[in-house]
Amino acid sequence: MSRIFLIPGLGADKRIYKNINPGSAADELIYIDWLKPAKTDTLTTYAQKLIDEYDITPGAVVIGNSLGGMLAVEIANKIQLKKVVLISSIKTANEAPFYFKLFKWVPIHRIIPGSLFSRMGGLIAPLFGKMYSVDAYLFNSMLQNTSPVFIKWAMSAALNWQNKIVPPNLYHITGDRDLIFDHKKIKEPIIIKGGTHIMIFDRAREINQLLKDILSH
Repeated sequence: MSRIFLIPGLGADKRIYKNINPGSAADELIYIDWLKPAKTDTLTTYAQKLIDEYDITPGAVVIGNSLGGMLAVEIANKIQLKKVVLISSIKTANEAPFYFKLFKWVPIHRIIPGSLFSRMGGLIAPLFGKMYSVDAYLFNSMLQNTSPVFIKWAMSAALNWQNKIVPPNLYHITGDRDLIFDHKKIKEPIIIKGGTHIMIFDRAREINQLLKDILSH
């Protein structure tokens, strides 16, 4: 039996995994909820808080979507995991898109109220990919229920992420139509043809099969 931890992306919660079933009936699935960050937290220090809060121990499996994937990498850099799986994410700062540098040096996210980000679902949804109406409703619901304080902190922490280490036992699943993280910048990914940044919704069957293959050996 494996303990499998699932970390959502920015602006999302555990509902992002509603179609994902990564393990067998014997595995324990643990869905991570966001903790309140300190202003001085980095993704590295925040990852340690998740380890402590959820008792993530060596030999566990950690799956992370988008921002959750970056945190999964940080966790794997601290403790020896059985497997770490990224979905629609990046594993090093070298894979970050060009706009990370742009917004790092022109930090407009610092002057925009966090509450405004929570209400921008309709504007940013096209970047994530086409969604069925039920998924679009869930996407907006998750975004509106995410703490504005957390959103602003997470954006800053992600933009300033400097990780260069690829931990062992890492598997990286991404789509070739992801407009947030370009698959061409990602080293040795598992590509889902036609997959967008929100493929965790509409390509769940393929992702589930990949996860079963990854976790079975």
